[in-house]
Amino acid sequence: MPIATVNPANGETLKTYEAMHGEEIERRLATADAAFRTYRTTGFAERARLLGRAAGLLDEDRDDIARTMTLEMGKPIAQARAEAAKCAKAMRWYAEHAEELLADEEPSAADVKDSGGSRAVVRYRPLGPVLAVMPWNFPLWQVIRFAAPALMAGNVGLLKHASNVPQTALYLEDLFRRAGYPEGCFQTLLIGSGAVEDILRDPRVRAATLTGSEPAGRAVASVAGDEVKRTVLELGGSDPYIVLASADVERAAQVAVTARVQNNGQSCIAAKRFIVHTDVFDAFAERFSTAMAALKVGDPLAEDTEVGPLSSERGREDLEALVDEAVESGATILCGGERPEGFMDRGWYYAPTVLADVTSEMRIHQEETFGPVATLYRAADLEEALAIANDTPFGLSSNVWTRDEAEVDRLVRDLEAGGVFVNGMTASHPAFPFGGVKRSGYGRELSGHGIREFCNITTVWHGA
Repeated sequence: MPIATVNPANGETLKTYEAMHGEEIERRLATADAAFRTYRTTGFAERARLLGRAAGLLDEDRDDIARTMTLEMGKPIAQARAEAAKCAKAMRWYAEHAEELLADEEPSAADVKDSGGSRAVVRYRPLGPVLAVMPWNFPLWQVIRFAAPALMAGNVGLLKHASNVPQTALYLEDLFRRAGYPEGCFQTLLIGSGAVEDILRDPRVRAATLTGSEPAGRAVASVAGDEVKRTVLELGGSDPYIVLASADVERAAQVAVTARVQNNGQSCIAAKRFIVHTDVFDAFAERFSTAMAALKVGDPLAEDTEVGPLSSERGREDLEALVDEAVESGATILCGGERPEGFMDRGWYYAPTVLADVTSEMRIHQEETFGPVATLYRAADLEEALAIANDTPFGLSSNVWTRDEAEVDRLVRDLEAGGVFVNGMTASHPAFPFGGVKRSGYGRELSGHGIREFCNITTVWHGA
């Protein structure tokens, strides 16, 4: 696809860019390699100073970069500002905590003695330039949650962002430059997906991280595996939202709306499959579908808009196909199921939708719905709820609603997911590890686990 800003609210092309080729890519790789050789020796205090400065600049730029994100991919402007604020918060968190997260670890004196040594330490050292292949749906946050820990660990970053958010991608490079980072510490590569393999195979690039589709993850993992390079993958999700009989149904239905339509429903960790105990199913379904139907769809730059357009025409077509096929196979529309009135001929809008009577044979049951569409399932008991929840190739996160601690323990034990959020919706925070299992990927972002993903864990041993 072309590297261009296309406003999804009206389909207007606002700006296009030429892809980088040949000499420019080589220059940037050489600059990253040179930058790493010196930046890796800086202390945590200097790294924290730089990252804190970048966070301050991001706060100052919040309104402008929020508008850029909204124009590029359509998220409601209030959510765009919140994303920028969240990024600045995460940057400050890593600036404050990175030194302790990467502090030297000393094995016990008994183990050192048993090894025949006099002392030993485990040290975390940076790897080098890390290639980040990032998606459009959270165009700031997805990048910062890689960049902040990577830079604090002493690595340098190379960003290949999605082709429909080039202005946000260039802003990120400029942000780190203005913060005072040495040249080459963070660079944006305006390239198509076809250029990724050669860059990843370059020996100066030491690792890669990707957030995106399963096919994209497979492609990057395959190349990285061939080159024996470390990767972290965060791929799709079809997160279950389980509501059991003892739950606060009114609160669960209220939160379910935000959990489904955040970012116009285009979030890997958005709840997508709503699995409700039969005793409370009707009450939940009525509250949930009524609230979904009442959401304000409109111009994402308007302050009161709750759901904006999908990011692309293709994205809407894919979503429509999933819904239409499900209805043809017997699913029931409780609300939505069409392009909203007033937006039939402009922008890539789709009405907030709730489908009931979904079965495992339907494609919508197995594929990720990337848009404001929820599927409802009735479960007779905890066992059936678990079976439905785990009947997916994905395993990113999950949400469970119950007042029964025994049920919580069982769900935490048996749900196949990288996270279990009890009586609340899934959210990411710099202090908590983030990632999934199964086809949702591997490795972790955020927290101490995330910052150590791109470190050389070095054993230093001294003889007696």
